[in-house]
Amino acid sequence: MYGVCGCCGALRPRYKRLVDNIFPEDPEDGLVKTNMEKLTFYALSAPEKLDRIGAYLSERLIRDVGRHRYGYVCIAMEALDQLLMACHCQSINLFVESFLKMVAKLLESEKPNLQILGTNSFVKFANIEEDTPSYHRSYDFFVSRFSEMCHSSHEDLEIKTKIRMSGIKGLQGVVRKTVNDELQANIWDPQHMDKIVPSLLFNLQHVEEAESHLDNHSLWEPKVFAIRCFKIIMYSIQQLLSHLDANSRSAATVRAGIVEVLSEAAVIAATGSVGPTVLEMFNTLLRQLRLSIDYVLTGSYDGAISLGTKIIKEHEERMFQEAVIKTIGSFASTLPTYQRSEVILFIMSKVPLPSLHHPMETGRTGENRNRLTQIMLLKSLLQVSTGFQSNNMMSALPSNFLDRLLSTALMEDAEIRLFVLEILISFIDRHGNRHKFSTISTLSDISVLKLKVDKCSRQDTIFMKKHSQQLYRHIYLSCKEETNIRKHYEALYGLLALISIELANEEVVVDLIRLVLAVQDVAQVNEENLPVYNRCALYALGAAYLNLISQLTTVPAFCQHIHEVIETRKKEAPYMLPEDVFVERPRLTHNLDGVVIELLFRQSKISEVLGGSGYNADRLCVPYIPQLTDEDRLSKRKSIGETISLQVEVESRNSPEKEERVPTEEITYETLKKAIVDSVAVEEQERERRRQVVEKFQKAPFEEIAAHCGARASLLQSKLNQIFEITIRPPPSPSGTITAAYGQPQNHSIPVYEMKFPDLCVY
Repeated sequence: MYGVCGCCGALRPRYKRLVDNIFPEDPEDGLVKTNMEKLTFYALSAPEKLDRIGAYLSERLIRDVGRHRYGYVCIAMEALDQLLMACHCQSINLFVESFLKMVAKLLESEKPNLQILGTNSFVKFANIEEDTPSYHRSYDFFVSRFSEMCHSSHEDLEIKTKIRMSGIKGLQGVVRKTVNDELQANIWDPQHMDKIVPSLLFNLQHVEEAESHLDNHSLWEPKVFAIRCFKIIMYSIQQLLSHLDANSRSAATVRAGIVEVLSEAAVIAATGSVGPTVLEMFNTLLRQLRLSIDYVLTGSYDGAISLGTKIIKEHEERMFQEAVIKTIGSFASTLPTYQRSEVILFIMSKVPLPSLHHPMETGRTGENRNRLTQIMLLKSLLQVSTGFQSNNMMSALPSNFLDRLLSTALMEDAEIRLFVLEILISFIDRHGNRHKFSTISTLSDISVLKLKVDKCSRQDTIFMKKHSQQLYRHIYLSCKEETNIRKHYEALYGLLALISIELANEEVVVDLIRLVLAVQDVAQVNEENLPVYNRCALYALGAAYLNLISQLTTVPAFCQHIHEVIETRKKEAPYMLPEDVFVERPRLTHNLDGVVIELLFRQSKISEVLGGSGYNADRLCVPYIPQLTDEDRLSKRKSIGETISLQVEVESRNSPEKEERVPTEEITYETLKKAIVDSVAVEEQERERRRQVVEKFQKAPFEEIAAHCGARASLLQSKLNQIFEITIRPPPSPSGTITAAYGQPQNHSIPVYEMKFPDLCVY
């Protein structure tokens, strides 16, 4: 019986005998190396037998798996690995099919050790450079199975980690094997990436130990897989932007989710060299803002409400708009200064400005589209400007940007004006002092604020020489607004304080003091008919600022005067101090008329004390007068209309046609006596007036002189025209008169050399 079996065994094919000989009687002894060398030599000598060797090994492995003889399974896989590494002939394709079949069998097993064993064999196979192309090979099963392993939920934490790591290594092997093989399906196709990318992200999210993040999967060497995957993530920002445009009519919650993902991803990508251009991203986000505003105003995504139209939920659109603004700010915060400046100019160029020729559109809720767009873009600009650092204010606030920004500061909308003030504060504050002026107060010692103060640089001095009058003018006009609330005055105080700290030299200090004293005059004279709260707020604003600037200048006499007035107000008029005005429940007075001089900061006194300390006393004596420009006309300010009406009234009142005869006064002895006595005083007043006019034209800035003279220019010209019409008459014409159009006779002056004289005059 045994002889017959031995005889039959000798008749078996040689490749089967060589395969059987590599397995020891005890699997714990491992692969029989000498017999493995014989099998390898045979495979290299007879490559046509390689596919049969693979098929037989596969048959044995499947049988051993079924019988739970896992030791022999490991030996079979080790033999397959060595044969793969040694053989690179044309017949290897058929052998690989058997190999992949065995790997798939192991991966389908419920045993974690077999899954890990199959993965390790596949990774070794993926590192082999094949000499011949494969036409019928598919890796779809391996992508799916390795992705499943990445989501393993095994109850044993250590085993779960090993299975997930094997799944990621297997995906790495699939990518490495297929990415450069033109005959294989494109691994970057969505059907594969929809499985691979979520598997990777899932493992990035579920990390028990922060120290083992990413590196425990050994993805960095070789680096091809890591580079490919992270390029997908970085370029996905471009895809997200396109996806956002494609879903512009989706629900606000869906669009908000996309924008929030952009917010997180763009911050990482902002400093890299891959991904979309900076302005393209901001342009997409701003376009989405405008669309959202249209949706709110029209009430639907289609511009009209009809059957089947999705009704807009306004609160969801507001949430989406805030998400877009947050994304704009978070992305801009990571940009370098030069790119941030470009973004700032880009956003400002999108802000619609008022124009007499383009009326504002109105929406169904009474808010106009332009106003909502202005608010949203200014909010975005505020986000971008927050934390902006620039050593040169000329580059931080270029003329084209500053002009457009300050134009919006003259609008009647209180919310827009507040945004403009906050944006200016963000740009000017370069040392983080703005939060120290969030509360308006009259501190007796400002050293507790711990202000960071640097000397004004040459670039800042140039900036203030060019733009200071423009800034002062807008601050002055903003103070006169009737719709101002507490936040506006706090922003104005912060702006004045930051200019004094960041951009001030002696000339700027003098001009700021003149400006605040002019604001005090606005509250005192009250030509604008401001409410009591606004007048008290202006008094309090002036007190707080002069208290601050007096301590910054460290001139004792100046500080003493300011302190005396503040103390007097505390006793007699606390409603003129910030501690009583800028609180939740302001404590005001019912009557502000007849404010005594002891409660006011006196320009003459301040000029005297500062002049003695080297400041320009002559300049301090000149009251501040803002220059009116075309911006007021374009912004439709009510005060400008009143100014024009006043000019027309003055002209009509002084015109010759409207002159009324004044009755002749009777001359008596008392009249003559009074004229002689009063002439001395009049002459003295006239001399003083002439002296002030000369000093003003010698020392006042050009802007003030132009503002002073500009109001009388048109009146003077009209008077001159009237005089010329009266005094200059054309000489009579010998040729007589001719009849002009509409039958009116008209005289024409003819030169002497063209006149025709009678014959009697010719000699």
